[in-house]
Amino acid sequence: MNDAAPARPTGPDPVRDPWRPAMRAALEEAARAPATGDVPVGAVVLAPDGTIIGRGRNEREATGDPTGHAEVLAVRAAARAVGEWRLSGCTLVVTLEPCTMCAGAIVLSRLDRVVYGAADEKAGAVGSLWDVVRDRRLNHRPEVITGVLPDECSALLTRFFRDR
Repeated sequence: MNDAAPARPTGPDPVRDPWRPAMRAALEEAARAPATGDVPVGAVVLAPDGTIIGRGRNEREATGDPTGHAEVLAVRAAARAVGEWRLSGCTLVVTLEPCTMCAGAIVLSRLDRVVYGAADEKAGAVGSLWDVVRDRRLNHRPEVITGVLPDECSALLTRFFRDR
């Protein structure tokens, strides 16, 4: 039995429009990752007022760090910016659906919401393969908004893997 909350509709919706500028910032981060051989995934964390307080892009190849995912790096930067680990009121915007490690970081950092562009059918943990962030057994469940600029987000990944 699945304990997750029902998924939010993912079709065209004016609610997604406010997230496009932040997703474009995440796409800019993602576009920098292939220069170091990293998969083009980018993320930003928004403060409650909408300003960017954390940025990240995949850096596993660049740093040799298996936790060097865009989401983790953006969350770390945001926590430094606010001076504590609790990111209540903040939003993570990421180009690719987070994996289980990143979904765990989202829950543990108390982010209010996660917004992502492209679904990850092979490793996604925010609805595709697993739904860690909406598991009712956990003490924190952020809002999930999907499908923001999915074609642009997917195109970066498709190009990267085609060229490899």
